[in-house]
Amino acid sequence: MLDRARLEAVVREAGAIALAAWPGDGHVCEVWDKGDDSPVSASDLAVDAFLRRELGALLPAAAWLSEETADRPARLAEQLVWLVDPIDGTRDYIRGRAGWAISVALVSANRPLMACLFAPARAREEGGEFWWGEAGRGSRRNGARLAASTRAGLPGARVPAWRLGDEDADLVAVEQPNSIALRMAMVAADEADLVATLRWGYEWDIAAAGLIAREAGAAVTDAFGEPLNFNKRDPRAFGVLCTAPAIHAAAVDRLGDRARGITG
Repeated sequence: MLDRARLEAVVREAGAIALAAWPGDGHVCEVWDKGDDSPVSASDLAVDAFLRRELGALLPAAAWLSEETADRPARLAEQLVWLVDPIDGTRDYIRGRAGWAISVALVSANRPLMACLFAPARAREEGGEFWWGEAGRGSRRNGARLAASTRAGLPGARVPAWRLGDEDADLVAVEQPNSIALRMAMVAADEADLVATLRWGYEWDIAAAGLIAREAGAAVTDAFGEPLNFNKRDPRAFGVLCTAPAIHAAAVDRLGDRARGITG
């Protein structure tokens, strides 16, 4: 049986590693481009290596899939797999903004079983924001049980965004952390009603936050409204849609043509 307390301790220690080099506290962190206009920092790699070692010791039977580690197809034969984004929201991290988080999910039979999301630069007086979700047992932030948005209509829905296009002028922009996981967690905490992406993304970006949001009562699918599966051969999905349950169908209707136009 997985030791929940030990898992939380490991993820919190990973957060301490990231904070020790976070530019928001005046530290200097080495940063470079991966070659696809995607930044990576020395902290991404340090946290990744730490979590791979410690989570492997915590649950040796689980395989590993992470943004910063070369994929090994052998994971496909395993029942359990860790899905990890060592720093989700690296752009905010390197700019000294607080909108980044460490994302850890344990997947069993293609579905998230347990999830941790830790944003150590937020709510510093509380030791950071620590989000926890477990299949069938709800989700919490810093110990407080979460209940997702119950908004009934799409117009007026709160969306984490810097700005909204004319076609979405009936929505309301709210704070947008760079971390997609934190944006999804905002729906879980009733701080947003709708989060949508219309691009190819990776399982490690959304596995933990998806479970946290779903356990809080949110609807979580791909951009077409289809269920999300994890530990696939191709660890991508087109878009994510995380909403108050009552507006999910309307969001799928609004975004469907845009999604089909991008994917062909």
